[in-house]
Amino acid sequence: MNPTASHRATPKARSSASSPAHIADELCRYDAHLRDVRGLAATTRKDRLYVAGLLLQQKFKDRAIDISRLRPDDVRQFLARQLEAHRSASNASRLAAALRSYLRYRATCGDPVGKLTAVIQSPVHWRLASLPRALKPDEIERLLNSFTADLRWRKRGYAIIRCALDMGLRSCEIANLKIGDIDWRAGIVTLRGTKSLRQDVLPLPMETGQALVDYLQNERPHTANPSVFVPRLGDHDRPMTAGAVRSVIRWAYQRIGLTHTRSHALRHAFACRLVENGSSLKEVADLLRHRSLNTTLIYAKLDTPKLSAVALPWPGSAS
Repeated sequence: MNPTASHRATPKARSSASSPAHIADELCRYDAHLRDVRGLAATTRKDRLYVAGLLLQQKFKDRAIDISRLRPDDVRQFLARQLEAHRSASNASRLAAALRSYLRYRATCGDPVGKLTAVIQSPVHWRLASLPRALKPDEIERLLNSFTADLRWRKRGYAIIRCALDMGLRSCEIANLKIGDIDWRAGIVTLRGTKSLRQDVLPLPMETGQALVDYLQNERPHTANPSVFVPRLGDHDRPMTAGAVRSVIRWAYQRIGLTHTRSHALRHAFACRLVENGSSLKEVADLLRHRSLNTTLIYAKLDTPKLSAVALPWPGSAS
């Protein structure tokens, strides 16, 4: 059974020039489901649409889409063909997640998909994959100490580093942070419009809060812009971009001689510190805002005996 509701489509779904019209229409409906029902971000939807489009092209390029005609062997062959092109743990997990997502959607349309989802194995590739590169304790100390008095906008840069390092915020989340998102009295930060389009509430660590206050009171220009972080040059009423946040972090790496180019190294350092201090994987997943615990399993390689249920200290606590 095919859904018939008409929805707006993303440019990705609408511009599938290589797809037959009936497949392009199906992807438009699927995209609307991912956006309006699942609340997924555009980047995640784009990947889900791409994988679903490949599957549909393989089986239904020259015929109407009828999921009942899709066999478990078709799914196995599709996975094998895609993994031949790029065999890696991350690609296997990505393909499995994307296929399950599309089949779940088809289940909401009334299609029987149980036998199809059963052949999509959950690859336990995190045991084989290498840990993400995180900063060592001495590198973190050098990084934090690199914001010396002679640097321009050093308070902004220091606060950005602390947001990534102490709270595990992504560059886009730092850029989107608004002054009104910080509840100073309660010691919490509300993240809106995150990667998963959810609203998340995180504790505000004491040192991070102090860095933000120092920047807001002593360095941030007077502007009507509600964003916490504003551009260093030009119009301060414009929001700071995620790319600008990443540049601030990369420049800090370069000042202390690190070869890192990814701001995500600070997020990994945050996760590693949680695990090493005894936090459970569920707590780590919650603070990183992972939609699935499987994404967090890579950190289980750090020190499994320490993965106990220990609460993270909240701001203002003695610990």
